[in-house]
Amino acid sequence: MNKATRAGVPTGRSVSLPGRGSTWVCEAPGPPGAPALLLLHGLGATAALNWHAVLDGLSRRYRVVALDQRGHGRGVHSRRRFRLADCADDAAALLDRLGIDRAVAVGYSMGGPIAQLLWYRHRSRVAGLVLCATSRNFRGRPRSGLTDVVVPAVVPGLALGARLVPAPVRRRLMAGWLSRRIANPEARAWVSSEIAEHDPGAILQATRAIHEFSSREWISSVDVPAAVVVTERDTLVSPEAQRKLADSIPGTTVHSVDGDHAACVYRPREFLAALLEACESVTSRALVAPRRVGEP
Repeated sequence: MNKATRAGVPTGRSVSLPGRGSTWVCEAPGPPGAPALLLLHGLGATAALNWHAVLDGLSRRYRVVALDQRGHGRGVHSRRRFRLADCADDAAALLDRLGIDRAVAVGYSMGGPIAQLLWYRHRSRVAGLVLCATSRNFRGRPRSGLTDVVVPAVVPGLALGARLVPAPVRRRLMAGWLSRRIANPEARAWVSSEIAEHDPGAILQATRAIHEFSSREWISSVDVPAAVVVTERDTLVSPEAQRKLADSIPGTTVHSVDGDHAACVYRPREFLAALLEACESVTSRALVAPRRVGEP
């Protein structure tokens, strides 16, 4: 299926990650010598779906790189169990392929744990962290007691079942679901093209991986500048949990958005303003000169 396009979103290209597979990357070069931002999207999204409303604004100040996570869109497709650590390693491999020595990792929701793990597993590659609508762990959220028991038990079976459903059937079901939620046919076609190659089994496994993630034991050792963008009306990741993440990293700045978990899409101006403040807070304190791999 050909990708539909959307104004303000780079066309994108496939990038091979040696030994890992290939992923889909949206890039904007930014001004000459601009610091690099590596954008890491949330569960069920793609690079374009998550970041389309802010790519243009970010690219006026920064070199921007956004990838589809494994199992999502045209990200790495693998029969292996989905692991957030593999997503972090994919991100590091992409920096290698693009010749970017260090970048500020910007993670949204699920992208937050991936950004944290990218620092934890590849510290020399991370100049700073900007963590949006995310947390240091996702257990114990309000009304989640039953989920703590059910998710680990049922996700493996659901993931297998989802992969057994033929792709044409999945696409017809998704088309019906989208038609009830997105009235504009051009927007619906664009969203449909973005998610057409989702691996539903991997996404279900990603749900479990997020549920099991915790950085509480090591997040306080982060030694690069950090900022947290708090979605103040969030009912999926509570603002309190987001602030606990900020409190756990020494020197972290907090930037608020008056929006819910999807503020990146539905409150784009407010989100972009807070995100730019957060990125400026981090890059002004970080060593993010765009030195290429192998340069002295």
